[in-house]
Amino acid sequence: MQAAFGQALLAKSAKHFLACRATLAAMRTRDAQQNYRERVGRVVAFIVAHPMVEHRLEDLAALAHFSPYHFHRVYHSVAGETVAATLRRIRLAQATRLLEQSAQSITEVALSVGYDSPQAFTRAFGHFTGESPSSFRQHMPQAIAQASVCGSTEDPQTPMSVQIVERAAQRLHALRHHGPLSTIPHTQRRLHRYAFAGAVSAWLGASYGEVDDRDGFRYYAAALLPASWPIGEAPIEVLEIPAGRYARHCLVGPYARISAAVTALYTRWLPGSGYEPDDRPFLEHYLNAPHNAAQSELRTDLLIPIRAATTP
Repeated sequence: MQAAFGQALLAKSAKHFLACRATLAAMRTRDAQQNYRERVGRVVAFIVAHPMVEHRLEDLAALAHFSPYHFHRVYHSVAGETVAATLRRIRLAQATRLLEQSAQSITEVALSVGYDSPQAFTRAFGHFTGESPSSFRQHMPQAIAQASVCGSTEDPQTPMSVQIVERAAQRLHALRHHGPLSTIPHTQRRLHRYAFAGAVSAWLGASYGEVDDRDGFRYYAAALLPASWPIGEAPIEVLEIPAGRYARHCLVGPYARISAAVTALYTRWLPGSGYEPDDRPFLEHYLNAPHNAAQSELRTDLLIPIRAATTP
């Protein structure tokens, strides 16, 4: 009987030991993944701060303390794209700002963001936004007036009016973005990797605070699921979005237009609307995605939380 008791105790101890070892292994894996993300994050931050520098893989690998022989694979596994793709996207994002905010010619913008000719720049910009630089610049001042209502069967050239909608409360599972806006796709891709895409009923972005407030601004890549988040190990936060009224504008076109469209909503539509912003996050509802739609056919609901304007 004592032998049987001893065997049972030994088996229980072995089971406990294996469970502890599995827990420690999982913790080491999470710590290693976080360590990789932080080291690659230093590289992305350096590229963003110095977009026009000629970045050698050897130098970037040294910055992240990775072997130069394997850095390309490590970076791609963490960022979801190559270093060259990140650099190209950051430079083209800078080009959209120059086209929107400056009077530089297309050739001057091309040279400013590292392209040797306007032809090469136009090709790259077209892949990035779905339209030429000149077309992009022409459409920016008309971001609201030329958009069409998502899903509408009406003439797409008919100017839209912003729709006032009521949205129910939502619980979003979200991954906070760290870094400049131009690297938001990295965070979106990470969220997609964590989630079971079949269980997600909507993909969104949630913004808190003002973009210009570096300390106070927060952006989250978010997913709406019918149940709890399926992966407990992911660094996911839960955002409780209260029910309320929103001004909805559906942007048809590349994501590069979102910033200008939001600015137009706040500066042109909102002051004369009879509404003012409410204390809830600004939402972007991505109705389709680049993997199943052309850049020119992307549809994004821009949702400004509003309340009736108060009388001074």
